[in-house]
Amino acid sequence: MDENSEDKKQSNENIKDFGTTNISEPKQRIQILPIIGQIEGHQVLPQQTKTTKYEHVIPQLISMEMDPEVKGILIVLNTIGGDVEAGLAIAEMITSLKKPTVSLVVGGGHSIGVPLATAANYSFISPSATMIVHPIRMNGVVIGVSQTFEYFNKMQRRIIDFIERTSTVDSKTITELMLKTDDLLNDMGTILIGAQAVEKGLIDAVGGIKDALQKLNELIDN
Repeated sequence: MDENSEDKKQSNENIKDFGTTNISEPKQRIQILPIIGQIEGHQVLPQQTKTTKYEHVIPQLISMEMDPEVKGILIVLNTIGGDVEAGLAIAEMITSLKKPTVSLVVGGGHSIGVPLATAANYSFISPSATMIVHPIRMNGVVIGVSQTFEYFNKMQRRIIDFIERTSTVDSKTITELMLKTDDLLNDMGTILIGAQAVEKGLIDAVGGIKDALQKLNELIDN
């Protein structure tokens, strides 16, 4: 196999696994970090499930931060949420980056996707995109003891504190959005569509790719 064929094969594998062609050696001024599907944490999800694996995202972010040729990062989100610990870990890494970051919610930024969107220096949401704010959930066997309740409470507090720290919405409003009972069928929480997320203070502006790239270039040049 010649070198061009090998590079093409590697490129195709990167697109399949990471959603981008360049992973280990990003060389463009603006790097794109797609966060799509379900956030996969410590448990491997079924093969047919579209996932973003946190063990892939973390080294990508470190590589982008270390590369002097990368000047800014565009985070594109269309996620239904997923593993809370993994999602929060990615969000904390994004907000700790020195390089300018802009996020764009294009389909959905649900559940743990909310702090992932607010983690960037500036955030956009497309007019038809949705964000769902709801209390954390846990699948499987739950032990009905006070320690379990305290664990859930602490986890919920971590998420609320992060969103409050990285957006303009206060903790009281976040809690009210999470605990609404008339917006979701057989569930608690709130659906925010496009401009509603901006009105509540979760997202900075309504926009698309053009707006996100323009803002990111402004942050880079300032």
